[in-house]
Amino acid sequence: MDTHSGTAPALDLEPAARQMGELMDAVDDRQLSGPTPCPDYSVRELLAHVLGLAVAFRDAARKDLGPATSTPPDSALPVLPGDWRESWPPLLDELVTAWRAPAASQGMTRAGGVDLPGSVAAMVVLNELVVHGWDLARSTGQEFEADEASLRSSQALLAPVDDGPGAESPFGPPVPVPHDAPLLDRVIGLSGRRPDWRPGD
Repeated sequence: MDTHSGTAPALDLEPAARQMGELMDAVDDRQLSGPTPCPDYSVRELLAHVLGLAVAFRDAARKDLGPATSTPPDSALPVLPGDWRESWPPLLDELVTAWRAPAASQGMTRAGGVDLPGSVAAMVVLNELVVHGWDLARSTGQEFEADEASLRSSQALLAPVDDGPGAESPFGPPVPVPHDAPLLDRVIGLSGRRPDWRPGD
């Protein structure tokens, strides 16, 4: 699969979004200030980031370009709204529905201030749900399972463009993981995270 040319099969975000929703639903308020594998984010900010990306990529799928799709994710620390427990279920549903529309993956769109093919944007948001779902699970002591199709998409997206010395994925230097490790561990390594990360590391 040539993910860098903008060609990709239709993807279903529903399994990854459902898992994300289950993880978010189980977060205890006392865990919100805890650490995550994202060095700059507590659990509270990770949740806020997930909600923000859901809005941005929902609008990207609809080609409804504006502030939500034009703001880089690292422009400021995300702020978790007080009604986040009520807002996430319909928002994740809207995200999944938006990317099921055939037009979502056609042509160009924008997310995080970056113009990119719709087919690639679909892979990016699916990867965000997978990797940040793992982040949230590890941060809050929950189990994490991802479907193989989602993991294969993330693996294709995160793989370095070349295999030469110093090659990096678009998301930064990968963490070395054995070739015979589970697919999830290999994807997490490609995302620049240690598969054995635990709070307190």
